[in-house]
Amino acid sequence: MRILVLGDIVGRPGRTFLKSHLSAIRNRLNAGLIFANGENAAGGAGITAKTANEIKQAGVDAITLGDHVWDQMNF
Repeated sequence: MRILVLGDIVGRPGRTFLKSHLSAIRNRLNAGLIFANGENAAGGAGITAKTANEIKQAGVDAITLGDHVWDQMNF
């Protein structure tokens, strides 16, 4: 099984890129699992439930986090 690991998804531009391109990338690389760092997905600082759902709907199987996860209090 191939695992694709992505670095930081930063803000709306990162989420938009995933929505537009991740399916094709998964197919081209035959990736069975995709992990991505989502700690900067909400405006470049933290993550929210909404942004996490967007990332999952784009095709990411697991979202990793770091210290910036606490920048958004509604997560």
